[in-house]
Amino acid sequence: MNKHELLLNPWEWDESTVQKIVNKTRAGRPLKPEKWKDDAQCVVALSFDSDHETNELRDGGTSISRLSWGQYGSRVGVPKILDILRTYQVKASFYVPAISATLYPDEQKQIVQEGHEIGIHGWIHELNSKLSYETERELMYRSFERLEKITGISPLGIRTPSWDFSPFTLPIIKEMKLSYDSSLMADNDCYELLLDGEPTGIVEIPVEWIRDDAVYFLMNRSQALRPQIAPHDVLNIFIREFDMAYKEGGLFQATFHPHVIGYRSRIWILEEIIRHAQSYKGVWFATHAEVAQWVTQDGALDKNEVLQSIEQKRISS
Repeated sequence: MNKHELLLNPWEWDESTVQKIVNKTRAGRPLKPEKWKDDAQCVVALSFDSDHETNELRDGGTSISRLSWGQYGSRVGVPKILDILRTYQVKASFYVPAISATLYPDEQKQIVQEGHEIGIHGWIHELNSKLSYETERELMYRSFERLEKITGISPLGIRTPSWDFSPFTLPIIKEMKLSYDSSLMADNDCYELLLDGEPTGIVEIPVEWIRDDAVYFLMNRSQALRPQIAPHDVLNIFIREFDMAYKEGGLFQATFHPHVIGYRSRIWILEEIIRHAQSYKGVWFATHAEVAQWVTQDGALDKNEVLQSIEQKRISS
């Protein structure tokens, strides 16, 4: 928006201004495939945002209490999550702020060694909409390089911290030649992202607050924010989301946080979701990178070749 437009109240914007804002990043063609890998009826894409201490650090906070809460995510949450994924032989995606990866490099190496994906999740869980273009771009490249250095594998996708997407985010993702984003909410199934109305070739693997553990369980002692829904009710929401995705032959994507889901009264939710999905015939558990590559219809590589390439990168690491 130009300086004149910024001075106007939203109800004073003309139609061209509204179109410019709406079309900056937009859902394009649907990418729901006719069939999933091995003729599966449905794909399950589990993801974990390993924010750890960055929830406190990103705002310049130094609260020892809140930092210890973040440490719980790495110390207790991630090991429990990996144990469940290992038990049920399920692959998943972990989105890791570069500072979290720096604090816990061995954690990231283990995640990759066990066949999971690590994607970009900002430098210190910063909010992109508060950054200049130059700062956002520098942090995204710096985050990419740090994750690559620690894990030995180049990240293929990104989830913006707090799903905060600025007008600059998609152009930077395109410039970095990332395969996909998983921060937006325009559909239940995958779609191609448009930039100013033009196709980008970038896959969106949509998220939704309904399928995010944090909205049900977060608590702030200093505010009126308290969990209001019992764990078994949260499980029911996730189960219903999966059941409909299965019926529609689509995508079930879910987001968890190690410092939220990792507690004794909650970690069983993850296990029950997996058990429920595995009780159905024809369910493919995939990383977000695998999903993105599978739904790409006219990419440079054959789908199977792409999946083999991802697996070879993992093994070589």
